[in-house]
Amino acid sequence: MTERKRIYLSPPHMSGQERLKVEEAFQSNWIAPLGPLVNEFEQVVADYAGVKAGAALSSGTAAIHLALKLIGIQKGDVVFCSTLTFVASANPILYEQAMPVFIDSEKETWNMCPIALEKAFVEAKRMGKRPRAVIVVHLYGQSAKMDDIVALCEAYDVPIIEDAAESLGSTYKGRQSGSIGRFGVYSFNGNKIITTSGGGMLVSDDEDAIERCRFLASQAREPAMHYMHQEVGHNYRMSNLLAGIGIAQMNVLDERVEQKRRIFERYKDALSEIEGVRLMPEYPETKSNRWLTTITIDRATHVHPVDIIHALEKEQIEARRVWKPLHQQPLFRECPFYTAKEDEPESEWLFQTGLCLPSGTGMTELEQERVIDSLHQYLRNKHFIT
Repeated sequence: MTERKRIYLSPPHMSGQERLKVEEAFQSNWIAPLGPLVNEFEQVVADYAGVKAGAALSSGTAAIHLALKLIGIQKGDVVFCSTLTFVASANPILYEQAMPVFIDSEKETWNMCPIALEKAFVEAKRMGKRPRAVIVVHLYGQSAKMDDIVALCEAYDVPIIEDAAESLGSTYKGRQSGSIGRFGVYSFNGNKIITTSGGGMLVSDDEDAIERCRFLASQAREPAMHYMHQEVGHNYRMSNLLAGIGIAQMNVLDERVEQKRRIFERYKDALSEIEGVRLMPEYPETKSNRWLTTITIDRATHVHPVDIIHALEKEQIEARRVWKPLHQQPLFRECPFYTAKEDEPESEWLFQTGLCLPSGTGMTELEQERVIDSLHQYLRNKHFIT
C-alpha cells in the first residue's frame, strides 16, 4: 500500500524564478556573504514596507538583537515583550543581559493587550524602572492594536520594535506590518510566507541606524586597510546567494498572501459552523497575511488540541499547538508578567485551546479537503458533530 503524501504545516514554496537569481550569483562569483543581490534585496523589502532602509541579516532573531543594541539596551535594563510568541522574540533580550517583562494577549487580535501594557508602564514608573524598549509581536500574521500601543509608548517615550516575523504582507490601517515602530523585523525562515532558506531583515526610516546595523552585523570591522575592531560585532549578514532567492520570492509575496487568505476562507467555510470551534479573528482595518490558519476549541467540548494533533498525525498531517506563553517557560520563570484578566490570562487560554492547521501555499485544494475531512472524522468519532 502506497503511503499517503505528508501534508506539512507551512513548507517552503518556490516560484521557479529563484534558480535564475541564484545562477546570477554564481555567474558573477558573488557567492560569499554580501554582494549586489544583498543590496537589491534590502531595497526591494524596504520599498515594499514603505520605509527608507533595510539590513539583510542571517535571521529574524539577529534583527531583534541588533535592534536592541541600536536602541542601547544594556545589562539590567527592562524590555517589555509580548508573551504569546516564539522564544526568538525574547532571547535577544537575554543576550544583552537585560530583563524581559511579558505582556499578556487580548482576545480581538491575540496580541499584546494595551490594558496590560499600561499596567506594566504604571508599575514601572512607580518603581523607577522605565523600560528601554517594547517588542510587539504580530502573531500568525495578525497586527496588534498599534494605535493604542503606539500612544502608550509615546506617552512614556519608549521605542517600539515590531516583531513582524510572521506578518510580512499584512497591513494595519493601510500601513505595512513592520513599518510603524522605530524598527521592524522580518523573518525569511523556511516556514514563513516567503523564504530565503534562512534569513531576516531589520527595517527602519532611520537610515543611519540601519547603516550601523550593517556595521555591527559585519563583525564591526572598521574601514581600515587592516582588520581593525574597536567594539564587539556579530557575524549576522545574509549571503548573496540567499538574497537572490529572497528577491525572487518577493515577486510573489502578494500572491502568497492571497493564497494564504483563500486557505483560511476554505477552513472557515468548513469549520465555522461547528459549535465550540472558533477561527482567529481579523481586527477591523487590518489585513492579515493569514500565515497560519489557527483555531480554538472550547473546553466545554472536552476535545483537546493535543488529541487532534495525534489524530491528524496518523493521517500524515502536521498540525501544531499555539505558542506556549513565554511567561510559562522555565527559561523566564523569574520574569514579571502583566495581564488585564482577573482569572485566566488570555495567552494561557489560547495555548490550552489553540491549534494551528496546515497552511502551506503549495497545498492543493484536494489536500486541504483531506485535512478538513480528517478533522471532521475525528470530531464525528468523538460525537462532537453528527
